[in-house]
Amino acid sequence: MTITKQTGQVTAVADGTVVTPKGFQAAGVNAGLRYSKKDLGVILCDVPASAAAVYTQSHFQAAPLKVTQASLAVEQKLQAVIVNSACANACTGAQGLKDAYEMRELCAKQFGLALHHVAVASTGVIGEYLPMEKIRAGIEKLVPGATMADAEAFQTAILTTDTVMKRACYQTTVDGKTVTVGGAAKGSGMIHPNMATMLAFITTDANISSAVLHDALRSITDVSFNQITVDGDTSTNDMVVVMASGLAGNDELTPDHPEWEHFYEALRKTCEDLAKQIAKDGEGATKLIEVRVRGAKTDDEAKKVAKQIVGSNLVKTAVYGADANWGRIIGAIGYSDADVNPDNVDVAIGPIVMLKGSEPQPFSEEEAAAYLQNEMIVIDVDLHIGDGFGIAWGCDLTYDYVKINASYRT
Repeated sequence: MTITKQTGQVTAVADGTVVTPKGFQAAGVNAGLRYSKKDLGVILCDVPASAAAVYTQSHFQAAPLKVTQASLAVEQKLQAVIVNSACANACTGAQGLKDAYEMRELCAKQFGLALHHVAVASTGVIGEYLPMEKIRAGIEKLVPGATMADAEAFQTAILTTDTVMKRACYQTTVDGKTVTVGGAAKGSGMIHPNMATMLAFITTDANISSAVLHDALRSITDVSFNQITVDGDTSTNDMVVVMASGLAGNDELTPDHPEWEHFYEALRKTCEDLAKQIAKDGEGATKLIEVRVRGAKTDDEAKKVAKQIVGSNLVKTAVYGADANWGRIIGAIGYSDADVNPDNVDVAIGPIVMLKGSEPQPFSEEEAAAYLQNEMIVIDVDLHIGDGFGIAWGCDLTYDYVKINASYRT
């Protein structure tokens, strides 16, 4: 295990994965759902884990989400998550729901678990039925382990148009015990949470109740996964699931625990890290865009403005073309729902101030164009109204985005 970067009481684990926390294993196989790629995976916990989840706000929630919700409703614990790619099992009616429940049953049988301790997730094409014969055979091939190879097999199995695997891991200390949070995610297109076509699976060995874990996840989702956008489209299958084995051996965590903030920050950093990786891997993307808004009336308004800017197609295409057209940023601010004083706004792209107190500032077009060639672009806005602050992440909009989505099913 390689520990690389420490911030305060939280340390990033460079080669950490979903199986780094105590008690977790994973696997991924090719079940024949798509060519020769892995397309079926599982995360398995040694014990029934405290669990929580958040879901897409789409009216068309896919069948796997309904099954996961039914599982968690029993006692808010999970011991496994079974996931397939290639087929979303969304908008598939009664048959789709039956198939999702069968996936849960097959997984429970394979690993000797209670039915309600299994969550189900799917991602891929909407409106197609699961090839259940292949799913049945694939689940029988799953042999979870706790190695890097096992984690990478799972990480690969959940991808669709993603170009890279997405993982994160952070550690902290609670009651003298090392507490680890690991995560894996997928997401590349149809990204505009609340939430997007993304799946995220978080594991931790912290001792924490499901109710407290749920409150923490909801709060953190609002400043991580719900602050990314790629293309403005929201999907049917999106879900973030977190499982806590409790095997770290710390005293039970609550917001009143003296080291609560250590755990909360480790969970937040894991989610933010995964969210930024999703934004960076937007379909056809070449650059990650981070928008930071200060001086808003409230944090919520700052988050709205930041997301409005990073979601603007005109801003995204300008970044792709290395064009420092700050007027597009102003345009996005102008149609946001936040309170804005048009006579006192600052805008900077990287270190280059474009607008100060709503007055245009002289700058070097060459210097700005050179900055916009970077893979990470930061846009800073100050509204000068209050103390609200918010960040959002997105990516540039390229020709390849159209190519990828014009032939998604073929």
